[in-house]
Amino acid sequence: MIGSIDEVVIDCAQPAALAAFWAQVLGGEPVGRDDAWWYVVPPGWTQLSFQKVPEAKAVKNRVHLDVRVRDIEAATAQAEALGARRVGAVHQDRAGSFQVLLDPEGNEWCVVKPA
Repeated sequence: MIGSIDEVVIDCAQPAALAAFWAQVLGGEPVGRDDAWWYVVPPGWTQLSFQKVPEAKAVKNRVHLDVRVRDIEAATAQAEALGARRVGAVHQDRAGSFQVLLDPEGNEWCVVKPA
């Protein structure tokens, strides 16, 4: 083993706004180190940080977050009320169900309900 995860960092244009969004999705409080670096520590998980970068998001994420929920439709509606956008319909397979969403800056993530 080389090490352990210290934090997950998301590049973005507006760190404070994205930290506030994810704090509402996952819990915890948004904390600013400075204008270019904000973070939230969701209960029971590692620190999720937001780093300001000059370039805009251009392509699909290579890594995304799956957020476990009890009710896909209810969670999707709550996320949309916070500024998320739905992508397509709910997907179902042997592993369970999931809905792809975009956060306010267009980063893909999913609400998931395991089988």
